Amino acid sequence: MAADTLSRVFAALADPTRRDMVARLAAGDATVNQLAEPYPMTLQAVYKHLKVLEDAGVVSRPAGPQPRPVRLEAEVFDLMDTWIERYRHRAEQRYRRLDAVLAQLDQEATTDPTEKGTTT
Repeated sequence: MAADTLSRVFAALADPTRRDMVARLAAGDATVNQLAEPYPMTLQAVYKHLKVLEDAGVVSRPAGPQPRPVRLEAEVFDLMDTWIERYRHRAEQRYRRLDAVLAQLDQEATTDPTEKGTTT
């Protein structure tokens, strides 16, 4: 279930207009008309973008009369953060191991062969 949600969230955020809407909503709730202002598109197109974000759980609009505020749902970012953090942690571990191997190789390359106890 979480993977399906995560897929919907990443798919919703794949569009630059929707990412911009999310960035603007991070500053505070806005009506659809307020969100539509900077975009050279119809209000219907803005509603379609919002529908994708709503279906993914990124934003919500409470029931009630118009104008209804569009609200960013921060919990969905916790899900993304958990997923990203898991893989970031794994990548950091790999880089630390690589750094250790490279440091060891560098140390071995700069060590005098007579110090190693080898004879020719």
